[in-house]
Amino acid sequence: MSELTGNRIRSTAGKLGLPHLAETINEFTRRADEGKLGYLDFLDLVLSEELAVRDDRRFRQGLRLSKLPHHKTLEEYDFSFQPDLDPRKVKDLATLSFVEAKANAALLGPPGVGKTHIAVALAVAACRAGYSIYFTSLDDMVRNLKAAEETGRLTSKLGTYLRPGVLVVDEVGYQPLERAEANLVFQVISKRYEKGSIILTSNKTFSEWGQVFGDEVLATAILDRLLHHCDVISINGPSYRLKNRLKAIERETEVA
Repeated sequence: MSELTGNRIRSTAGKLGLPHLAETINEFTRRADEGKLGYLDFLDLVLSEELAVRDDRRFRQGLRLSKLPHHKTLEEYDFSFQPDLDPRKVKDLATLSFVEAKANAALLGPPGVGKTHIAVALAVAACRAGYSIYFTSLDDMVRNLKAAEETGRLTSKLGTYLRPGVLVVDEVGYQPLERAEANLVFQVISKRYEKGSIILTSNKTFSEWGQVFGDEVLATAILDRLLHHCDVISINGPSYRLKNRLKAIERETEVA
């Protein structure tokens, strides 16, 4: 390939929004020569790699915008520490069939058992699969919606929680809500109903949600929409955080 042709291809690739091709055309032609690729095989190689680079760029951008507290995966979750949790149930969720169906997933259990880890891992998997994701604690969501309502921007702010394909709502139940606050949560749940997936974590059983939302009728209305299409996983084992803290104390004791 002549230098003139290479420059022309780089220029055209840049105009078409194919930056990887523009940067690596010489590498592509070298591989084509070494592999004695035909025209169609060469075109398939170029387009496949460009798509892979574009998908990876979209994935990384999606993670940046997601507000996820970390990017842990299911491979990093220690299922052996939670023997009562069936790994198959979690891995079934990881197929993302519930996301495709615009259904929900709820992870229940006491603090420290890894609910947020699993919720984040599912969100990361969804992002890699091409879904938009957004993470928030329930308290942060309510605080932001209240502030928007007070300044006449509620409809706009609701969009933050309605647009993503997957909304992760963490720590439901850690702080009780006033009825007006619970009504804001109801608006998010009802408007997302059968339009987008929710992954939530809670340290409360569903029977305790009346106390969380300060109104049994409102809690029932929220649960009615949330649980209509929902996979529920309960994790009732020991705390990871406590385990790690105990190990740290043991090491400090040994050193002393």
